[in-house]
Amino acid sequence: MKKALLTLLLLGAAALAYWYFYPAQLPDLGPAYREYAYVSNGKSNTVSVIDLRTFRLARTIAVGAGPTGIAANPAKNEIYVVNTGSNNVSVIDAERNQMVATIGVHGRPFYIDVAPDGKRAYVANSASNNVSVLDLERRAVLGTVRVGAQPGKARVSADGGTVVVSNRGDHSITVLDTARLTVRATIQVCQNPEDIAILPDGTKAFISCSTANQVAAVDLKNDKLLALLDVGRTPVHLALKPDGGELIVSDFDSDSISIIETGTNEVGGTNLIGSKPARGLVSADNSRLYVSNFGSNTVAVYDIDFGKVLSSIPVGRHPDAIALTPDERHLLVAGSESGDVMIIEHRPNPKTQKGEHEYGMLTLIPVGASPNAMVIKSFVLKSVP
Repeated sequence: MKKALLTLLLLGAAALAYWYFYPAQLPDLGPAYREYAYVSNGKSNTVSVIDLRTFRLARTIAVGAGPTGIAANPAKNEIYVVNTGSNNVSVIDAERNQMVATIGVHGRPFYIDVAPDGKRAYVANSASNNVSVLDLERRAVLGTVRVGAQPGKARVSADGGTVVVSNRGDHSITVLDTARLTVRATIQVCQNPEDIAILPDGTKAFISCSTANQVAAVDLKNDKLLALLDVGRTPVHLALKPDGGELIVSDFDSDSISIIETGTNEVGGTNLIGSKPARGLVSADNSRLYVSNFGSNTVAVYDIDFGKVLSSIPVGRHPDAIALTPDERHLLVAGSESGDVMIIEHRPNPKTQKGEHEYGMLTLIPVGASPNAMVIKSFVLKSVP
């Protein structure tokens, strides 16, 4: 307890010093603008809503049991929360920040992915060996598709036509045709496939296999395995550059990241990043990588072009979920053990060469117990209250 208090005091002192020299300047986007971060708290059965205009906790919303996954609708102002313990999905109205519906699915869902047009969502049910297809207009189950054993994730392509499902129990992936809601192919990959990344053009999928220490490259045009790529130990997360040219793998038990060239299906390099990297996130200009280091209680800022760590920022205990605000000025980091979200601001430093940045803590916001997923939603209200 004393150690945790000391850590908070040190972080607070560092933040005060930083903001004395670099005071925050928040943009004024008008009274109708809203920007919220939604954080699912696995052991509190709640979602914390952080107002990113004021950087304060706005509301705590009760959802189902054991929330683990969360996603925003790109076409309308709704948030979807997957509740593993109660086998359902909570629907949150983002304009009112209230839960407005509950959709029942099947056994032990963990994640949800929403189609780009916002009309459907896909939930893999790990204990039922199927995927629930949700009609988000009617807030109901449109259909259920049988897949492989113990599906972990279902990821939809950018054109909405294909869904790739990782089946941990039988070391395969299932490829779904969304127009017909049918299985297009089942492809054997590697042991314990988990995370999935699909290229923006929909031609390939990459699947991390945590116990095999490999990433599988799959041709989605012909539905066949292209290559098994050896990476570091326990690859747990895939972060795709927005341009699709490179894929960054978080190698949890190697304290490193592996960089895959997606065009050639080759591992281009491996770099130490921090203790037990859990998740990565790439900036919109493809230049910066942010990695939550679960074991060292830090976030690494990595320059992709130069292949080096620019900064290592102390955060809460066991950082996991991370998110960037739409303007990318603020990075949010959830401490899964400390039950908080740290907000870090980065900005150009006029005292250094052009293009260099400083990073500092803006504030630390307590949320619920075991925050495990996070999504940001920004929008303009149709009418100002």
